[in-house]
Amino acid sequence: MALLKDLTVDGKGHYGIGASAVDKRDDLYTYLRITDICDDGTLNMDDLKSVDDPDAGKYLLKPNDIVFARTGASTGRNYFYDGSDGTFVYAGFLIKFSIDPSKVNPLYVKYYCQSAQYRNWISSFSTGSTRGNINAQTLGNMEIPLLSREQQDFLVSILTPLDAKIKQNTKINDNLQQQAATIFRQWFVTNSESEKWPMVTLDDLTSLVSRGIAPKYDDDSTQIVLNQKCIRDHYIDISLGRRHKSKSTNEKWLQYGDLLINSTGEGTLGRAAQVWFVPENMTVDSHITIVRPKNQQLIFYIGLWGLSHEREIEALHTGSTGQTELPRERVKAMELRQSDNDTLARFNSIIKPIVSIIIANQQENTRLASIRDTLLPKLMSGEINVTGIQI
Repeated sequence: MALLKDLTVDGKGHYGIGASAVDKRDDLYTYLRITDICDDGTLNMDDLKSVDDPDAGKYLLKPNDIVFARTGASTGRNYFYDGSDGTFVYAGFLIKFSIDPSKVNPLYVKYYCQSAQYRNWISSFSTGSTRGNINAQTLGNMEIPLLSREQQDFLVSILTPLDAKIKQNTKINDNLQQQAATIFRQWFVTNSESEKWPMVTLDDLTSLVSRGIAPKYDDDSTQIVLNQKCIRDHYIDISLGRRHKSKSTNEKWLQYGDLLINSTGEGTLGRAAQVWFVPENMTVDSHITIVRPKNQQLIFYIGLWGLSHEREIEALHTGSTGQTELPRERVKAMELRQSDNDTLARFNSIIKPIVSIIIANQQENTRLASIRDTLLPKLMSGEINVTGIQI
């Protein structure tokens, strides 16, 4: 065993800058906040902000830094910085440790902090449903099982290519979704011909606009419920879903083409993703609205409309700060153009091949993540041993 602080360059953790976030600007540093870090250690690039403070440059992340969320429901969430995601200044609710490569493979620390053993340690600070705060001293004294350097390097050599491929697929999908959204705008928003089409409500073009279920969680079930964390960067992360048990299936079981909209809270309200790949027996919780196109021909039109109108959807909310909510009736009443069938058919013929590639990449990412998550505890425990293996 080794303490986290003993694996760093200076033996301690550092708190981030206590500054307010401002809208993203190219002439300012990007601000890394707790809300930008996902449970799996990746970043949500949807709503990055900047920081405008004369001391910001003192809080720049450097390769082999790892930051931890120190408070609230996200306590323990962490992100390992290798420089590939851009330049970041880390915020005050994050604690940074700079890993020393001469003492440990830095990526081994990253993978340990995504393991079940680490999550169990974090959970020990919880009281009932309340996640406890963790300070720099406590994090610095966290014990990390220190495998031989050879075994560390082996673990990293196995898992890193899986993560790299997942990241590459996600980047390709982001680009493809941007292309599809651009095509949508050209055909249905900026095209002067679209003004000839009649205005209708979303309710006119859908067969279902409804909140999800109130789940009963059950780790032994084969059924999955998605929550707001599962909608990120305009795609659905199935791996973050939780198992639950329902007595019977109903209309709220997800179908190909469903548009999902985050409908409560702040920060992610109005964020959308379309179901282009989803296993059987999956639904969403009551914090998400399901919008189901009336027929197959409308699937890509409704989906890309939703992804292109997140701000307008968000503006429909009711309630005060911290208690915002998106009423179903307001969503149903949103207006959009009803295209003619010939135009929709030609549009679909262009979008369908793009979606096919996105689906294939999502399916591969699901398989790769499953392989990684299966291998991690076996490699961490030494069950898969490096002895006799040429690296």
